[in-house]
Amino acid sequence: MGGSAGMYAVRAEHAFDGTRFLSGGVTVLVAGDRIVGVETGPFDPPDGVEVIAFEGTVLPGLFDCHTHLVADGTFGGLERAGTMIDDALDAVIVQSLRKHAAAGVTTVRDLGDRHYRTLAFRSRVGLPRVVAAGPPITTPNGHCHFLGGQVDGDVARAVDERAENGTDVVKVMASGGFATPGTDQLGAQFSADQLRTMVDRAHSFGLPVIAHAHSLIGIQNALAAGVDGIEHFSGLSAQGFQIDDALLDEVARRGVVVDLTMGDDRELHALMPPPPPHVAEAMKRIGIKSFKDFYDQGLGLLGRLHQHGVRVVCGVDSGMLPPKQHGNAWRGVVEMVEFGFPAADALATATSAAAAACGLDGVTGQLAQGHTADLLVVDGNLSADITDLGRPRLVVIRGEPIPG
Repeated sequence: MGGSAGMYAVRAEHAFDGTRFLSGGVTVLVAGDRIVGVETGPFDPPDGVEVIAFEGTVLPGLFDCHTHLVADGTFGGLERAGTMIDDALDAVIVQSLRKHAAAGVTTVRDLGDRHYRTLAFRSRVGLPRVVAAGPPITTPNGHCHFLGGQVDGDVARAVDERAENGTDVVKVMASGGFATPGTDQLGAQFSADQLRTMVDRAHSFGLPVIAHAHSLIGIQNALAAGVDGIEHFSGLSAQGFQIDDALLDEVARRGVVVDLTMGDDRELHALMPPPPPHVAEAMKRIGIKSFKDFYDQGLGLLGRLHQHGVRVVCGVDSGMLPPKQHGNAWRGVVEMVEFGFPAADALATATSAAAAACGLDGVTGQLAQGHTADLLVVDGNLSADITDLGRPRLVVIRGEPIPG
């Protein structure tokens, strides 16, 4: 593919540029790994430039801001990663990235691997870009301890280790999690002071801190510590789900980025087996009967986040379970529209807003001259039917079209 000076063009009848819909059709000019022009309306490229034309919508490639590339989307996949040799982990990572690419995801933020294996895949040809956290910081026998990120005492040193290994972000488990028996999903794994020590240390290296927090106390501690983002944001307590308006206003005021980790294939919820005893006990404590009930609470929170002006990004927790497959980011965007987001705002959570949250603002996430040529073309007009996002026609990663 190519022509004049190695340039080619992608033309579509509709476009979303990362922040807004563009009318009148768009032609995106690509040379090497860069966008060198974005032309609206009728436009004739230079002689010799191949034009790939579509009737659908062109937009920036999608982000999944919460993935676990070492997990294969089966039950227990993440736990198995804790026992696998490096070559086996790498094979799973490659397969996970290929699934993302096939669905139009051109950048992922990996928030929990083992042995820092994802760092080697940050810019592999033909695979999505990876923003990598390495093993998440957790307490002894804490949530996801099997990934190797346990720390007992010197939390600053745990941050130093990630900086020395070259991670792009620091992930810390502020609460327990459902995937790890024996952890407290309603409590806190680290105090606000411990989290603040980690945040201050990470920020001294220029690294953002993302906190896993299912519990209300975990969210409160994370906010007090000055974290940059909160994942899950369930608000669990002994009294059930507790996310009040004052909390949402405080999150918005601080500019903390929230990722509810939605985007499930909801048809698969009915096929989920009964939860293991430790999960069933946790669900009983908060008064919910099924995984679907828990998930529906998050769906109900989506519109409130938007109404309160909270910064939201699209992440799936992909790889964790069969409903959370790699490549499901488009489903998360569709859910946002279904539950209260305007289509342009929902798409931004997986493009420009996601790029800003991942430290890639000005690099990718927009159809703009000088940005990396990470592109997605889908059938249909997304401004009229957001579900067309799940019908990719062309995926371009750093200027290279990906075979369908």
